[in-house]
Amino acid sequence: MNSPTDFHAAKKTAFEANKLSKRLHRQVGQAIADFNMIEEGDKVMVCLSGGKDSYAMLDVLMSLRERAPIRFDLVAVNLDQKQPGFPEHILPAYLKERGVPFHIENQDTYSIVKKLIPEGQTMCSLCSRLRRGILYRVAGELGATKIALGHHRDDIVVTLLMNMFFGGRLKGMPPKLASDDGKHIVIRPLAYVAETDLERWAAHRQFPIIPCTLCGSQDALQRVQVKKMLREWEKQYPGRSDNMLHAMGHVVKSHLLDRNLYPFTTLQTTGVASAEGDTAFDDEPCAPPKPHGENVVALHLQRDEVDQPED
Repeated sequence: MNSPTDFHAAKKTAFEANKLSKRLHRQVGQAIADFNMIEEGDKVMVCLSGGKDSYAMLDVLMSLRERAPIRFDLVAVNLDQKQPGFPEHILPAYLKERGVPFHIENQDTYSIVKKLIPEGQTMCSLCSRLRRGILYRVAGELGATKIALGHHRDDIVVTLLMNMFFGGRLKGMPPKLASDDGKHIVIRPLAYVAETDLERWAAHRQFPIIPCTLCGSQDALQRVQVKKMLREWEKQYPGRSDNMLHAMGHVVKSHLLDRNLYPFTTLQTTGVASAEGDTAFDDEPCAPPKPHGENVVALHLQRDEVDQPED
C-alpha cells in the first residue's frame, strides 16, 4: 500500500508534468502563430535525429494537429548516416507505435566526413552541409511543403553569440527561412522553448534517445563552450536567455553600425522628434520584456488544456 508521502510525491510529479506540457504546447503554438510556420494543407517534414529535441518537436506537433482548425500532415524523416553501432531499429519501431508516417533515408555521410576531416578537427560544418542537401532532396521527393528542424531557444541564442564572438556578424538562427536552393521553407517550431524544458519532457515521455557518436565526443567545440557559458549566465541571472531572444526580435537599426540598414551617411536633422533619436544619455529601462507574442495562436489551442495559468 502506498504511503501518504508516495501519494503526494506522485501527485506533485503529475502536476509538474502537466504544467510543463502546457508551457511547451503554448510556446510551440505561439511560435507557429508569430511566424506563420504552418498553413492549411501543409505537409510538414519533421526531421527526426533520435535526440530529445526532435522527439519533443514531433510529439508536440502531433498533439497540436489533433485540435488545430486547419488541416496539415506530418511525415517523420530520419537520415541514417551509417555511423558504426547506430541502432537502426529504434526509430522505425517508435514511429510505427505512434502511428506516424515516416521515411528512413540511408546515406553514408559518416565515411565521407571521416575521410575529408582530419582527426581531431570538428566535423559539424561538413556534416551539416551534407545533411542539409540530402534533406532538401528528400523533401522534394516526398512533396513536403515545410521542413521542421528541432532547434530550440538556446540553439538560437548560442548561434547569435557564436556569430558575434567568432564571425564578427550580428546573425542568429531564424525561426523561418527559405532554404539555400530557394525551393523549401524551413521552420523551427521550438524557437521559444528552453532546452532544460526539453530535457525534462524527454525524461517524462521516455523517448528512446539515440546519441550522436560522430561528433558528440568533441567537447572542445566552440559551440559547446558558448553553451556552457550561457547556462552559467542563466543560473546566475535567470531570464537572460529569454531577454536575448526577445532582443533579436526588437532591433533598433539606428543604434547599430550597419550602413546598409540605416542611412547614417545621409542623416540630417528634421526638427521632428523621433523614437530612433539619440537616447544615449537616458536611463535604460530595467523592466523585463513582455512574453513573446500577444496575438491569438493560429492553431487555436484549447484553453482548458493549454492556455490556463501554469501556477
